[in-house]
Amino acid sequence: METIPAKVTEKLVLEMDELIKEGWYANRSELIRDAIREMVKRVKIEMLEQAIREDVEWGLHGKN
Repeated sequence: METIPAKVTEKLVLEMDELIKEGWYANRSELIRDAIREMVKRVKIEMLEQAIREDVEWGLHGKN
């Protein structure tokens, strides 16, 4: 596994620690990895949806 340094606000650290305290995550690293996975998944879905919209637009109106 690779270590990547990152800076986060104090407020975000407090919110992260609260989620850990409540048992949602075992530690900060687990929380951060999960957050990154979710963001990557969300961006990939958005890219796919955009490509589909462009294909539909092209199919309806042809090349412009």
